Amino acid sequence: MASRFDFLRIAPARPDPLPSRRLLCVTPCRDEADHLGTTLATVAAQTLRPACWIIVDDGSTDGTPALLAEAAAKHPWIHVLTRRDRGARAVGPGVVEAFYEGLAETELDAYDYVCKLDADLSLPPRYFERAIERMEDDPFLGNLSGKMQERQPDGRLVTFFMGDENAIGAVKLYRTACFREIGGFVRALAWDGIDGHLCRMHGWVARSVDDPELRFVHLRPMGSSQEDLRAGRRRWGRGKYFMGSAWYYVLAASVYRMRDRPWVTGGAQIFRGYVESAVRGERRYDNPKYARWVRRFEGLQLVLGKGRAARVVDAAIRRGVPKGTAASTNAR
Repeated sequence: MASRFDFLRIAPARPDPLPSRRLLCVTPCRDEADHLGTTLATVAAQTLRPACWIIVDDGSTDGTPALLAEAAAKHPWIHVLTRRDRGARAVGPGVVEAFYEGLAETELDAYDYVCKLDADLSLPPRYFERAIERMEDDPFLGNLSGKMQERQPDGRLVTFFMGDENAIGAVKLYRTACFREIGGFVRALAWDGIDGHLCRMHGWVARSVDDPELRFVHLRPMGSSQEDLRAGRRRWGRGKYFMGSAWYYVLAASVYRMRDRPWVTGGAQIFRGYVESAVRGERRYDNPKYARWVRRFEGLQLVLGKGRAARVVDAAIRRGVPKGTAASTNAR
């Protein structure tokens, strides 16, 4: 008899036989003159610098191009690609399109790790070295980030509440083999939520970890780069609809996010964005196997809690649980 935990029966990923440390970073950016200097400085100061860092200037109209030109002249491993100005910032699919335009400038398979890196971050000096150490210690770990703090308009640093089950979108570090196997990023809103589910579907672990050497700073509140925070939260809700989340799961997530700024109303805007997308009949990510996976995993999260659900599934991945074993019993 089929079990509702059958989705835990996952084939194990193939461990890398000879892991190395050749890192490619790709950064889409637009009008980041206020924050880009810090990002450039903290990446240049890394104990393990990227072998190649491609920065895609997505039509900036401020001082960003000058900062990029100066950085590229100083560091031969920084390469700048300029796109034409399309008139406005476009988070979500616009960011992913710019990322892929940068990725097309090099040969991905020449690198062991690839990182989608935002241009408004401050990284601790051992960020990349420590992250890759952790990934080399765990051959099933395909997607990793540290935990994030947000700098508020008044200068305070506030911890961003993020579950452990996926890497944070601002700094997505991937084992290249994993990135290839999941098909890369979906070129749509919620790409940075869908990817974590695709990792587990393909037998890889996705994770964000609270390691002191991996705590980084987002130099402004998440979701504020296009319009304002409330619009960003509605966009978040639209993304949850696109990625196939159930309404009851999004409602629970919206209530949980009422603890974030803007207090209460931000969580309500998430659910509003989801409902608006449903009423308009907007399209959803068209992958039936994925859709079944995400609903079952979200159900497990609601029953066990996000952290425990991720640990249960990740343990199944590492065991390579074959069909007909006691995996589902253990999961309960």
